[in-house]
Amino acid sequence: MDNSEEEEEFYDAPDVFIELHCEEENSPATPQSDFVPPLGEITVLHAGSDTVSLGLAPTDSSVKYTLHIDYSCDTYSGSVIKEDSSTVDVDGLFPGIEYTFRITRRADNGNQSEAACVPVCTEPSPPVRVTITQVSSGSLSLCWDPPAGEVENYIVTCSSEEDSCWQELTTDTNSLTVSSLEPGVCYSLQVSTQLKNGRRSKPTVTSSCTKTHLESLLKDLGLEQHYKEKLSLSTVLQIDEKTMTDEPAKCNSDLPWYFLKKLMMVNVTARNVNLVNSTNSVDMLNPLDVITALFLCSDGFVQQEMALKMSMCQFSVPLLLPNCDTKQCTLMLWAMRDIVKKYRPQSLSESKGFIEDRIVLSDLPMISFVRLGECSLSKSEILNKLLSNSQQYHDTFVHHDMECGDSPRRISNGLVEMTWYLPCGNKNMDIFNEPVAVANLRGDIASFETQYSFLCQTSTAVFVFFSDLDSECRLLTNQHQKAQIFLVGSQTSQQLNPDASEEIANKFGLTTRNIILKTKRMNNAGFIKNLRDKVRDVVENSKMKMQIQQMADVARDLGILVDEDSPECQTAKKNADAITAEIQDILKYKEAQLPRQGQIWKDLTSLEKEEFRLRKIGSESIEDYKSKLQIQKTKIREKQNSYDISKAMTCFISAISSTGIERCYFLKWMRINLDNLSREKLSDLREQYKKKCENTENKEEIKDIDRQLSNSSLGTEHFFREMGQIYEASVTLPETHPSRQQLQHLPQLCAGLLLDGFPLELVDGDASNIPLRWVSDVLSQLNDLVSPKSKILVVTVLGVQSTGKSTLLNTMFGVQFAVSSGRCTRGAFMLLIRVNEDVKKVLNCDFMVILDTEGLKSPELAQLDDSHEHDNELATLVVGLSDITIINIAMENSTEMKDILQIVVHAFLRMKEVGKKPKCQFVHQNVSDVSAHEKNLRDRKLLLQQLNEMTQAAAKMEKKEENKSFTDVMEYSPDTGNWYIPGLWNGNPPMAPVNAGYSEAVYELKKNIIQMLGNCDSSANNVSEFTEWMSSLWNAVKHENFIFSFRNSLVADAYMRLCTEFNKWEWEFKKEMYTWVTNAETKISNFGKYAVESEKRDMRELLTCFKSEACTLLSKWETKLLENLKQYFQQTEGHVYLVEGYKEDFANSATRLRGEMERSVFNQLETSADIREGMVKLESINENHTKELEGRVCALIEECRKEKVKMTDTELDKEFDKMWTKTLKELLFSKQKATDVFIRVSHYLRANLLHKGSRASQLLSQNSLQECGLEPFKYTAEGFVNTFKKFFNIQGHTIAVQKMAESIIAACLKFVNEKVHKKSNYHDTYIQEILFMIDERLQNNQDLKTDIEFEVSLKQHICGLAARKFQKMHEDFIQENDPYRCLNKNKEKFRTDFKDVFNERDQCQKKAEEFTNRCLKPAVEDFVNRSLGPDIIGEMLTCQQFSTRIFFQYSVLLDLLSKDTFENYLSYICSYEDHINEWILIKIMDHFSDPSTVFEFEDRHIQSSIKNINNAMKKAKTGKSGNLKTFVEDICKELGDKLVISKDALGAFMILNNADQEQFANWLTECMKEMAQALGEDVFGIVVMLENSPPSTLLRQGVIFSFNVVTLAPFDTRAAPYQHTPTSMFHGRHYAVTVV
Repeated sequence: MDNSEEEEEFYDAPDVFIELHCEEENSPATPQSDFVPPLGEITVLHAGSDTVSLGLAPTDSSVKYTLHIDYSCDTYSGSVIKEDSSTVDVDGLFPGIEYTFRITRRADNGNQSEAACVPVCTEPSPPVRVTITQVSSGSLSLCWDPPAGEVENYIVTCSSEEDSCWQELTTDTNSLTVSSLEPGVCYSLQVSTQLKNGRRSKPTVTSSCTKTHLESLLKDLGLEQHYKEKLSLSTVLQIDEKTMTDEPAKCNSDLPWYFLKKLMMVNVTARNVNLVNSTNSVDMLNPLDVITALFLCSDGFVQQEMALKMSMCQFSVPLLLPNCDTKQCTLMLWAMRDIVKKYRPQSLSESKGFIEDRIVLSDLPMISFVRLGECSLSKSEILNKLLSNSQQYHDTFVHHDMECGDSPRRISNGLVEMTWYLPCGNKNMDIFNEPVAVANLRGDIASFETQYSFLCQTSTAVFVFFSDLDSECRLLTNQHQKAQIFLVGSQTSQQLNPDASEEIANKFGLTTRNIILKTKRMNNAGFIKNLRDKVRDVVENSKMKMQIQQMADVARDLGILVDEDSPECQTAKKNADAITAEIQDILKYKEAQLPRQGQIWKDLTSLEKEEFRLRKIGSESIEDYKSKLQIQKTKIREKQNSYDISKAMTCFISAISSTGIERCYFLKWMRINLDNLSREKLSDLREQYKKKCENTENKEEIKDIDRQLSNSSLGTEHFFREMGQIYEASVTLPETHPSRQQLQHLPQLCAGLLLDGFPLELVDGDASNIPLRWVSDVLSQLNDLVSPKSKILVVTVLGVQSTGKSTLLNTMFGVQFAVSSGRCTRGAFMLLIRVNEDVKKVLNCDFMVILDTEGLKSPELAQLDDSHEHDNELATLVVGLSDITIINIAMENSTEMKDILQIVVHAFLRMKEVGKKPKCQFVHQNVSDVSAHEKNLRDRKLLLQQLNEMTQAAAKMEKKEENKSFTDVMEYSPDTGNWYIPGLWNGNPPMAPVNAGYSEAVYELKKNIIQMLGNCDSSANNVSEFTEWMSSLWNAVKHENFIFSFRNSLVADAYMRLCTEFNKWEWEFKKEMYTWVTNAETKISNFGKYAVESEKRDMRELLTCFKSEACTLLSKWETKLLENLKQYFQQTEGHVYLVEGYKEDFANSATRLRGEMERSVFNQLETSADIREGMVKLESINENHTKELEGRVCALIEECRKEKVKMTDTELDKEFDKMWTKTLKELLFSKQKATDVFIRVSHYLRANLLHKGSRASQLLSQNSLQECGLEPFKYTAEGFVNTFKKFFNIQGHTIAVQKMAESIIAACLKFVNEKVHKKSNYHDTYIQEILFMIDERLQNNQDLKTDIEFEVSLKQHICGLAARKFQKMHEDFIQENDPYRCLNKNKEKFRTDFKDVFNERDQCQKKAEEFTNRCLKPAVEDFVNRSLGPDIIGEMLTCQQFSTRIFFQYSVLLDLLSKDTFENYLSYICSYEDHINEWILIKIMDHFSDPSTVFEFEDRHIQSSIKNINNAMKKAKTGKSGNLKTFVEDICKELGDKLVISKDALGAFMILNNADQEQFANWLTECMKEMAQALGEDVFGIVVMLENSPPSTLLRQGVIFSFNVVTLAPFDTRAAPYQHTPTSMFHGRHYAVTVV
């Protein structure tokens, strides 16, 4: 409002002043020069809240006037000037105020008209921004902004559109709650302002609808958004802050989550939904309302999970779920689909059989309980007592006296709950002998006629609780009901007396037995007994039984919805049925529809593991063997690719490719259908098994049924397994191949399902393998789907089968791993659980991965050879993948679990190298005593002691002895790492609920695990890192060989101890036999000389005697070995009882060793005897010639002496040369004829191949042996190609056979060179030994297919080489022992002796030196050399690296890794035996780098020899030796079994020997001392040579001891109870080698 300068304020103006002012206006005007027309009558055209419009009479004058308008109220005044007009608007006023307007008309000259006054009241302002603040089912709350001006109060009018409700309320505040409204009705709300004078403003209008009872309750519970967007399992199961806290519900919106949290952990206290500090039952919610709301707001899978868990808690589950808004109810058929019950009716009590079935498919009589009108009896409480025996009462149904049970029900009236009574087969405990379903309708049947009609048509009997039957009696006379009607009442009601009961019975056509009354004198127990008798009678005589599945048709007829009728569910069911309907025989179905798994997948698994472990490599080269394995793997993949994708798999892949919830329904339907089939099959097989076991003769049939029981499992995992194999086979195809491109989407499909909460099979337990490419690609796709939120933590539960580990996981995380003992699934499954945002900061991860292993140590797998290996591999893998491992131990299975743990310790000793140290928690099942933790302190210490013991045993085997305790390997505390959990069931199943103590203990464990993960120092891996770690770990597991084949590390340690002991006994045996053979060979070599002439008549007799003695000694040692073995197993230390199963293997090894030693000893004796027989003839010729020469020399001496002339040396030489030449001409030298070794070798080669057929003879005839072996051997596969070209890669096969041939040739050449090195004569046993070696090696490589052409050509080649070398050796031997040459060799000695005798010189010193140097010293040297070999071996065997085969291989590999040079690896791979021989020589040189040990050995043997010689001299002196010759012969005779003295050297020494015996003996003693010193210096020279020569040079030069020290390498050919492929895991690299 524009005010003029004359504006005045009258806030405090008195009333008198106003009146005077108005009187002044009414006085006559002062006369003016111009007349100003009066205003006339003023009319009020409009009065608004802040504007007034006034109407004035118009003027005819052309003079322009202005209007001066003054207005005022009690507290305010103002003025405004306007141009003269018939209408005047004044704005800027206050609403609801009475104003007085004073108007004058003025001319320009200042003249004015008379003033006119008019009172006007402005309109009151209506309320501003009326807002509905709260809506409930019975009230609406609103508020508004106060308008300008003074307001007395506000008038609020509420009316419904139907005018059924009208309320007018007054308030002096700006908010109001309108109550007592109808739920679900739309109301119009008008808010007006009222002034003190009673005037009202125009109303401000808004409208709102009250919530329905359902909407109101959902709002209270905080579930509004989930009514349309249903709760999913992933939301329910996610880990959030509520998971980690124990805070009770503080407001109603906490109640659903509190209930779900408890229910998912199967806690029987879940229905206790009272709020903290709330005592008014009106404010609290009824548990049934919470349950009904949750079912209405959940999807089908949450409903299923809730129904299953409620059933486990023995809670009643919804059968008909009401919706109070739509007045509709739904049959919860799908929700109950997953409930499987086991029970034993009375008919099976004797046979101890049981029935296991889905409850919706069970034909059971149903008894329903309803209420008509009000009733003084608590129906639900009576039902609980009816179904419970006195020892096992349980609140199945919520009733008035339960916590919050008396709170009014808001949405659950009309709910029909269902439970089951299932007998256990014990008459004394069972209330009913047959199973029965019990239904309970909440609310009055008069209000829920549809539900009542449904129950009447599906029940065997309906028990109606009543008090007054005057109203709604027509419900009891329904003509369509099939059920018997029983009326239940109480005589506490005045209307119910005996006469009234009879009247009621007549009225409704019932007998009096159909009316059950609780009399005043009857207590609750008596009433329950009567009611129970009626129910039992109905159940036992019932003819009407109906499956819940069949009730769906009744429901549809009555207009009741069925939850399974949704389009997604029906489409999914149709797809699942299309697959499972084809299954008649599970085994045949698997072979036909799932062909890529089963045996073909197991074969591929075996090849993959063999590729790492190389158990069957034999003597084949590693690369060739691996190449062959790769070819076989490729062929299997090609075979897999050759299969068409089966109809079942096509349907399966198509169904899981559907989007949204349909595929979830499909997989659930598949699991349900397949479980039903497997259960039916297993039931039949168990029955057959039981019948066959009655007759013990049916062993084969029992075995077949047992196999079927193991293989009759069929689940969705088999279809996913097939999908994985389809994908894995496809990726071996070229990238552009259509099949490969079409299947690239499969990993993404599976990743999506994993994200939806479906488990992924990580380890296929049937094949004990991970399809690495498939699993890796699935996890890679998962990483892409969730990235960047891809961090995970892994929790594993490990346990022996049937110890409740899956139940533990299900309880802990609310998941649903398979827990049925009927299923035979093996392996490991992973499940993904989301971590809520509020917990991510604590755990530092986005998902938690749960790993569940199926049944370690399962009885059905115990018969399998690889069951230990399978369990140990699985345990190592899953523990290696986890951040926390829960070791689940039932007290009766603790020993078996410790076995698994010991294997795991082995794995983690290696894993510690890469910094992995998992946390460990022990869960002891079935321990319920509150004092368990304190009382079991000693047991925990014992457990830790056992864990430490096995850690030390494992550390010793792994060469990591710095790990002294279990906590060095795994993070574990005896005080905080043990949890004692009571039994699962509270009572006797099947009617026992889950023990609340079990759920609470598991919850505490869960909180602790989450807390431990939150405190974890290491950050969580992301999915891709987990995938990489899994792949590396599984490869490491596949490398392992030795330890997994044992039950546990203590068994492995005990086995290693046994091996070490057996090796010691074996060495003692070999050493003893070597010593004996050496002595026997010495005696044979001295036969026919001076030593043993009188003992045996001929060599054959002596040989027979030695063979007999050898057999006796061998038998004695065999017996000693077996006795040692027996005594070893009788000791109590060293856990020998754990390797009792290997006793027979070692006993067989002892027997085989005896056989091998016998063959070797006999060969050596035969060879020595034959060679000695040949030497006797040569020695006889040489002896005769020597005697002849000696006679001629003596004659020459006599002749020269007769001349009595002093002859000079020159003259003596001349005479001697003349005599020597003449004598040699006169002697007859029959030149010894050389044997044709080629003919002998050909004879034995032909005999060897005689049984090989005509083809072998033909091939032998084609080539001369003299032509063989001249060129390097080269294998051609011509004949092989014709036979096997369809099956093999020829090029790879040719290379493999060539390498095998080269290996055999090298071994044979080594044998030949050793014989040639001895410079003895040829013997036929040499070629026999070579042919035996070839046959043995060909036999060991039978898996490498060869033909007769190869065998003949190889043997010809080797025999040609050997014959050539043996021929030269034979000829060299003949030349060396030629009589003419031998005589000439001694010419100078004859000359010297001739001169000495002629000149009569003293020969004692000279002859003593000659006898020492030519006879004794070579014999002693030979003895010392033969004795040093065993000494060195014995010394080296004291080193740990040579104690057992595993330590030997470990040391070789460790040396390889430490040097880490390409040349060493190449030598190891390509020339394994040469590499090993060189390595052993290096170790010997290192060990004997200090010569003192060798000197000690040598000196011992030298002193022993000198002692023997001195003893022989003493004995010879005491004898009756007439001359020096007899004296020396006596010495040689005494040494005959100890030293081999050359007869030629001895004969030459005896020539012209006239030395004095006594002086000779003295000089001989002195010479012996010099000989000992000289021999010591010789050995020192050998040691220096060993130190200064490279090992390869020494090997090439043939530097070996008499007893080949290369035998240090444990290449024993006996079949050991195990074969070991050593594995070394350092810095992530794995090296696998095989000992040839």
